[in-house]
Amino acid sequence: MQYKILIVDDDVNICELLRLYLEKDGFETTVANDGETAVKYAEKFSPDLILLDIMLPGLDGWQVCREIRKTSEVPIIMLTAKGETFDKILGLELGADDYVSKPFDTKEVIARIKAVLRRSSEKDKKNNVEEVRYDKLIINLTNYELIVNGNRIDTPPKELELIYHLASNPNRVYTRDQLLDEVWGFDYYGDSRTVDVHVKRLREKLENVSDEWSLKTVWGVGYKFETSKN
Repeated sequence: MQYKILIVDDDVNICELLRLYLEKDGFETTVANDGETAVKYAEKFSPDLILLDIMLPGLDGWQVCREIRKTSEVPIIMLTAKGETFDKILGLELGADDYVSKPFDTKEVIARIKAVLRRSSEKDKKNNVEEVRYDKLIINLTNYELIVNGNRIDTPPKELELIYHLASNPNRVYTRDQLLDEVWGFDYYGDSRTVDVHVKRLREKLENVSDEWSLKTVWGVGYKFETSKN
């Protein structure tokens, strides 16, 4: 299978470099140099993965990611020269799957693309419905639905994946780094507060729903989905 990669960057030299290396490695590529074109091409060409720069004319990378996530779960790897923790947290919250910082090694970019595509492919191969149920709570990863007290709650993809992962392993304690690696799917270097942000927002949705389970903080370690029924 020849995977299709959408390269989004306003630097034509970077786009050409990535295109040459990716096509040499057997990928099919399409290039967009601004945000509006990126959103259009994401829908028109149905890429298997998007390399998305943050600093773009028109819509920036954050806005492009947000627009694409309204209709698609296509894997997105952000390309950024920025190193602030805020940028990384925002990207993860919007649904980015991985990060590559500029300047980058093209071999590293290709390795990350293959890793993300492999994880995405493994998900697609699962035909069974991925769902966990507890008292007054249904977490369906197949349809990306969170049902609380019979009501569907709008939940960003990574929040839902996080609570699904925790609830699928009740009473197991996870460190923040483990959750970043296992839920976001890559080793995250830097501030791990993104997990805290997601847990805080999940608690706002799930607090006091049932006395049979709860999302617990294990001080000095991390988090767990605690339940009286293992």
